[in-house]
Amino acid sequence: MADTVTATVAEALAESTGPATPATHDGGRAPAVVRVPGVVGTAQVEGVLLDIDETLVDLEGAMDRALREVSAPLLPGLVEAEWVTFCRIFTRGSDDIYERYMAHEITFAEQRVLRAERCLAHFGTGFASDAQAAQWLSEYETAQPSYVRAFDDVHPFLDALEAAGIAYGAVSNNVHDYQRAKLDVAGLERISVLVGIDAVGVAKPDPAIFREGLRRLGTAAEQTVYVGDNPAHDVVGAAGAGIRGIWLNRRSTVLDPAAALLVPEQVASLGEIPGILGLL
Repeated sequence: MADTVTATVAEALAESTGPATPATHDGGRAPAVVRVPGVVGTAQVEGVLLDIDETLVDLEGAMDRALREVSAPLLPGLVEAEWVTFCRIFTRGSDDIYERYMAHEITFAEQRVLRAERCLAHFGTGFASDAQAAQWLSEYETAQPSYVRAFDDVHPFLDALEAAGIAYGAVSNNVHDYQRAKLDVAGLERISVLVGIDAVGVAKPDPAIFREGLRRLGTAAEQTVYVGDNPAHDVVGAAGAGIRGIWLNRRSTVLDPAAALLVPEQVASLGEIPGILGLL
């Protein structure tokens, strides 16, 4: 049943907003928000698991700055609006390429180069040689981590969880060491529980990766909340493991009614969650 529900919301999201990761600013009315202060089902909240990219850290901002820095020599004279397009193709218009990496068809480095090639092709150019592509990749891999920052609402949120004695950790659709380094650069060393896709060999929305998060956190599913920016992976995926999922909708994305029914609870900031959980 969980797999069916996940597929349904992914399809609904694809019809209404494009890729499963919400990336548009559609305006209009947001889906209804259902809030149950202080409880998950009938149990008190004892644990919170979180997504990392676009939930805890501003990865897209870091990618944008690094992309501009290392790609400028290949696209001299690009104006601001064109740079925005370049970056959005890379970060939001190449999910099909990233899915190939997730399916183990290509390596992580290869998917980055392919995404860059798509961006360059949009502006009528490309890498002159494999050596130039390798150089671009090396420069990007050096630049991007230095720009990673935590969102402003993250530390106050973690402070609130600690004050309430609630355990917390992260479950991410990337490998552990890469995400560990990202958290540390962003000043989030305090997040000690971290589950990457290499922990159990699957990615969200598979229930197994959420269950590993529960195991390491030491909390039961009915006592745990999962927060993330991807409705299908983070909210519906968590539900498949028996965990209440809350959609962190930083971009004010609007889902169509079919998708919204499967993602009934959302916030615009982590700062709203302590109130929802009855911690204030």
